[in-house]
Amino acid sequence: MEILFISSGNTKNGISPIIKNQGQSLINQGHKVSFYTIKGKGVSGYFSNIFTLRKFLTEKQFDVIHAHYSLSAMVASLSGAQPLVVSLMGSDVKASGILRFCIRIFKAIFWKKVIVKSKDMKISSGLTQSYIVPNGVDFEKFKPEARDESIEVTKWDSNKKHILFAANPNRYEKNFELAKQAFELLNPDEVELQVLEDVPNEQMPQYFNASDVILLTSLWEGSPNVIKEAMACNCKIVAVDVGDIKEVIANTKGCYVTGFDKEEIAEKIIEALNLPQKTNGKNAIAYLSADAIANTLTNIYKDTIL
Repeated sequence: MEILFISSGNTKNGISPIIKNQGQSLINQGHKVSFYTIKGKGVSGYFSNIFTLRKFLTEKQFDVIHAHYSLSAMVASLSGAQPLVVSLMGSDVKASGILRFCIRIFKAIFWKKVIVKSKDMKISSGLTQSYIVPNGVDFEKFKPEARDESIEVTKWDSNKKHILFAANPNRYEKNFELAKQAFELLNPDEVELQVLEDVPNEQMPQYFNASDVILLTSLWEGSPNVIKEAMACNCKIVAVDVGDIKEVIANTKGCYVTGFDKEEIAEKIIEALNLPQKTNGKNAIAYLSADAIANTLTNIYKDTIL
């Protein structure tokens, strides 16, 4: 099958690793996947790509086109991309009521199939006919590794416990302030709070394996990849109840779902730190392997073409 992925190209490394990895999982199953990136920020920046993309589509032939994120999908729609599958990623349906309204309009007119990442997203979007398909995890890349070796990569203090805030602290929706408040209730002589900022994707497994607890305090999420990747590394996790967090981690010993309360979060971090062993998270999310998700996407594409 000839598949075109359309997505933002505005990240530091161009295509988001999440999208690139999903494309690679389809390539591994024998499909041919091409990538088209949209350069420019804001509505005007995105929509300035319409005519360039339209020209590209007149010169190429694809069985199905898969756009990631709502603005990329809107540009693809107005460029004549068909048949069009759209993946909404979380902030699409959580951050703006105006954007949710636009999504429903474009779905009615242009989009053949819509994918959301969690049940929570499906409810928030109001797209009752959407598919729930979380992003898969590359189990060959994300797996348990020796802590000592991972600490060497991160350059952290090997004599301390490390709480990894699983996001860029400068992003408002990641709610770093709550993480700091919870951390301040811990003993600073024993633990350090680390953040994910400008960490190359290829080093992420080492950062997970060097951590003693992964912490997520976001105001909203769809289906956060960082949590699934941490699960694949058998990490202990403390996360607030957003997106599909509860479905993914709640039944795994050493992983805790909390409310937005700093005392509760600090209490669960301490509880996790006191557990001597890692978790069995990788086994718990076997259904989220990249291959399994690629199979699901292939079936959606086939249904789109019919």
